[in-house]
Amino acid sequence: MLERQREEVAKAKAAGKYKGRKLLATELRQEVVALASNGVAKAQIARQLNIGEASVYLILAADKKI
Repeated sequence: MLERQREEVAKAKAAGKYKGRKLLATELRQEVVALASNGVAKAQIARQLNIGEASVYLILAADKKI
């Protein structure tokens, strides 16, 4: 049963059905980084932009890797 499931999932991915969730807009990412560089608290950034606090942390972590 699991083998058939894996086959069907592979077919769906090949057909473009499994795309994952959409990433946050680039402008929103830039805004998070800008606010953080101005010293705004991460929780405040999340409230201000109506995104999750975890998203703020992920954006800032990804920004530091670049």
